[in-house]
Amino acid sequence: MVSLEIKNFGILGYPVGHSLSPQIYAAAFKAAGLKNYRYIPIPIQPGKLMLAVEGIKGLNFRGVNVTIPHKTTILRYLDAIDADAMIIGAVNTVVNDGGMLTGYNTDVSGFLAALAEANFMPEDCNAVILGAGGAARAVLWGLCKRKAEFITIGARNEQKAEALAKDFLQYGAVEGLDWHSDRFKETLQTADIVINTTPLGMFPEIDDMPPVDLKLLPEGALVYDIVYNPVETKFLRTARELGYPTLNGLSMLLLQGKEAYRLYTGTAPDMKVMTKTVEKFLQTK
Repeated sequence: MVSLEIKNFGILGYPVGHSLSPQIYAAAFKAAGLKNYRYIPIPIQPGKLMLAVEGIKGLNFRGVNVTIPHKTTILRYLDAIDADAMIIGAVNTVVNDGGMLTGYNTDVSGFLAALAEANFMPEDCNAVILGAGGAARAVLWGLCKRKAEFITIGARNEQKAEALAKDFLQYGAVEGLDWHSDRFKETLQTADIVINTTPLGMFPEIDDMPPVDLKLLPEGALVYDIVYNPVETKFLRTARELGYPTLNGLSMLLLQGKEAYRLYTGTAPDMKVMTKTVEKFLQTK
């Protein structure tokens, strides 16, 4: 398929130099024959986001991805917000349809699709989420959508964990705890899955990991880290050496990107091309 229509896409954030989105989408557009599709990193400082959103309309960008620190703030400047993004309280993808900007959160679909690829069914599971930030909200909503039996949020800030749990109590059985507490350690003993949503262990701080005693987990519990750089974090390496099955964040990254690409173009991307692009980058790190 060849398109002669010029369409611009981009990523809003500050900074954006670390993002793999320009490489991923450029490779996918090229593979699809979309030679006149452009993907542009757009560094936007906090306080100037409204101007950037108006610029998206004025320059007729077809869509943009949104990253830190704008995922929450951008909601107030959009014309419509998808139900998932509204519940999560964050947008990572914006689609421009003739000047009407709609916000989506593809992290939740990417998270659930990655679990499905790993043959883990979250229905009726006991889940533990590490961290209480924006990424935790998307993971938490995904687990609630799939009717997890009980979800524990463990974080260094107990008040933040409790506040996040309270936000989602209407959707499922959720509890927020200090991850150093005895009660939290008890929840690990019955967990079917533990998901790290914190940046602990992310490049370049690769010697970090959440302060969780993985030996407390029952046999066969899945240990999942949504960090993808490095591909195997210290958290996952520790779990693997203890004999637990593990899942890294690469699948979630690619699958949320797949959903954003579909929203932009109405078609599915070449996932082999997107995967090779990410793997090539990670091999240089």
